[in-house]
Amino acid sequence: MSDKSNTLGYHDSLFLRFMYIFIKLTLGTIVRVIWVLEVHDMNRMPKNGPLIVALNHQSFFDFLCFVAVSPRKIHFLSAEKFFSHILWGPLVKLTSQIKVDRFVHDKSEIHKIVYDHLEYGKVVAIFPEGTRSPHQNDMLPAFTGVAEFAIRGNVPVLPVGIKGTYEVMAKHDKSPKFKKIVTIHIGEPVYFAEYHHSKLDKKTFRTITNSIMIEISKLSGKNYPHLEYIDE
Repeated sequence: MSDKSNTLGYHDSLFLRFMYIFIKLTLGTIVRVIWVLEVHDMNRMPKNGPLIVALNHQSFFDFLCFVAVSPRKIHFLSAEKFFSHILWGPLVKLTSQIKVDRFVHDKSEIHKIVYDHLEYGKVVAIFPEGTRSPHQNDMLPAFTGVAEFAIRGNVPVLPVGIKGTYEVMAKHDKSPKFKKIVTIHIGEPVYFAEYHHSKLDKKTFRTITNSIMIEISKLSGKNYPHLEYIDE
């Protein structure tokens, strides 16, 4: 599958829509049966309209578990390495995830893709930490992209806390443990209407990002010890 199909994910072909449903019914069912113990307050997810989902990140299973339980199609921002991986490549392509090339300095193209998805009323999922935390109880400092996308795209953020995926398969683990211990907690959508017509600086985006991470911390039970983090 070409990169163009990823770029046009906001209006997927019939084939890609079918594959997403098929993968969710097959792999998603397996993930739910084996690992997902509970899902709390999924009714808080808006049933339609553009949305950014922000989640804590400790495991490959964060992506799998949330796609498996979400009633809406999810487009995760995924690192470029997954698109060339022998196992992950077909999965992220066939489910229309959004490729993020971390080594490209100019991020204008990926920003356009995200805003295009949102303009078409899609759900974009972001791990604000950027990568999996190697710590069992602490989150990594978050990037401010989640706040920038939400405010400039004029869309709400749905904070999500995931518990148990570290125990299933932490960053240093080579294979998963077969335990039904993952719980997913959905927070209330957060709106930022008061900022939509304001010119914001880095400090303000950092403050807004921190407020999102505090909500995720409460939902996930993980510490976010980076409120004093200063952007360079």
